[in-house]
Amino acid sequence: MTTKRCAWVSTDNPLMLQYHDREWGVPVHDDRKHFEFLVLEAAQAGLSWSIVLKKREGYRRAFSEFDPEKVARYTENRVQKLTSKPAIIRNRMKIEAAVRNARALLAIQEEFGSFDTYCWRFVDGQPKVNRWKAMREIPATSSESDAFSKDLKHRGFSFVGSTVVYAHMQAVGMVNDHLVDCFRYREIGRLGSVIERADTPARQRSIAKAKRRTSNEIGG
Repeated sequence: MTTKRCAWVSTDNPLMLQYHDREWGVPVHDDRKHFEFLVLEAAQAGLSWSIVLKKREGYRRAFSEFDPEKVARYTENRVQKLTSKPAIIRNRMKIEAAVRNARALLAIQEEFGSFDTYCWRFVDGQPKVNRWKAMREIPATSSESDAFSKDLKHRGFSFVGSTVVYAHMQAVGMVNDHLVDCFRYREIGRLGSVIERADTPARQRSIAKAKRRTSNEIGG
């Protein structure tokens, strides 16, 4: 029997296949992984995700294993050197955005305890499960990504338009946008339930507190 996958996946592209089958839509609760996706998603602007995946390991080496504390300390000289590295996309604006976003992420960690807690409040702390039957039904943005994007920009992030942010939400499992006939749809759903049950009461209280503290900002 042929394994059914989302229509955007090419079985001829091993990197895309592995990304879809193992990563896309899996709930993320690690700040470094969040930062990795933010860097890669900004790099993708105007390009294909396949190109970015091919350069992923180059980005990992260039950006200190995606450690935001280290990236936040990058100097102008370090940025200049990165613009000459063929292992990454040599767009100065995107490189500078990664450094700027690292600094903004650290500020969010200071305020909320973790970037993860900050992110997940936009979906009430649990994945939003959609039921798409065709690729044409999947939106490029949502009301949640609009609010998330607006708040990120307010906090100094770059390359975080609503479309980029919705892609981030899909990648880190804040929304399950696998097609319903994709074999990963149910797997991701079950995984999300396990993670939700495993969540500590302290984390749930942290999310609730964060939501209360910034609800006016989101609404504005």
